[in-house]
Amino acid sequence: MLQATHCGQYNPLDRLCFVEVVAIRLGIYPGTFDPITFGHIDIIKRASNLVDELVIAVAKSVVKETIFSADMRAAMIGREMQDLGISAKVEVFDGLLTYFAQSRGAQVIIRGLRAVSDFDYEFQMSWINYKLVPGVETVFLPAAKDTQFISSSFVKEVARLNGDVSTFVSENVKKYLVEFYSKAPCAT
Repeated sequence: MLQATHCGQYNPLDRLCFVEVVAIRLGIYPGTFDPITFGHIDIIKRASNLVDELVIAVAKSVVKETIFSADMRAAMIGREMQDLGISAKVEVFDGLLTYFAQSRGAQVIIRGLRAVSDFDYEFQMSWINYKLVPGVETVFLPAAKDTQFISSSFVKEVARLNGDVSTFVSENVKKYLVEFYSKAPCAT
């Protein structure tokens, strides 16, 4: 995406007006976010410092079975961003991530890495994505030391067994988890 800004004085009598063209770097941080954790939030904060605009892309159709709908997950993320004062757009997408990124004019896909095993998978995916859409690069951000063990699957399992998840998710997300598992059959 390009943004034009006026540089210098514009004189309507001049036949030429010079315009400075500034590239706006758009980054996509994709995931299922079922639910969003402090690990995700750490990556979002750091990613938002690397790009001019950040889109948090919530995967609608996923191989993983989710407990919250894509729209519910997007709403939870939106609330977290608002509460934290983070300027990021939240969008639900379906289909190939690279085509979604391309349709938004993104230059960068941001991926968080918790462990070496994450890198093996993500490295392969980054090359596939690059072959599909050569203009979109993948940037890897290692998880912070205090969040590298957090996964949404782990958080859901702790919540399902009535454990305290407040070390891993916000109070708002915790409420959604407690509500879900209090209604779920065979919650414990």
